[in-house]
Amino acid sequence: MIAADTSVWVDFSKGRESIYAQQLESFIGDGNLVLPLPVLFEILSGPGLTKEAAEAISELPRLELLADFWERAAEMRQKILKKGLKARSMDCLIAQNCIDHDVSLIAGDQDYRHFVKFGLRLFT
Repeated sequence: MIAADTSVWVDFSKGRESIYAQQLESFIGDGNLVLPLPVLFEILSGPGLTKEAAEAISELPRLELLADFWERAAEMRQKILKKGLKARSMDCLIAQNCIDHDVSLIAGDQDYRHFVKFGLRLFT
């Protein structure tokens, strides 16, 4: 199974020819894509999302939140911030959701590299 960051979904939905959007399309096609709940939130809150797209996305399997998710995500973010590195809140939530389920993440955002030492697997 594999997940994709919100920015990858944006590229895909806008028809951008990025390698990440191509990877996403491939995983949608073969049925191996799962949605981290924070990504689902971001996608569904997009102002340009059509009803049909929202329904299709809502049908994808989801990575549910495990017990103590919020505490683990907060601790990971705190450790990264203490090192003076960038750790956006939503990125932390997406990373923790993937770490909890041992799911690789397709992400074009280089900030995700900070989560690798905590167990995030980035798809390359």
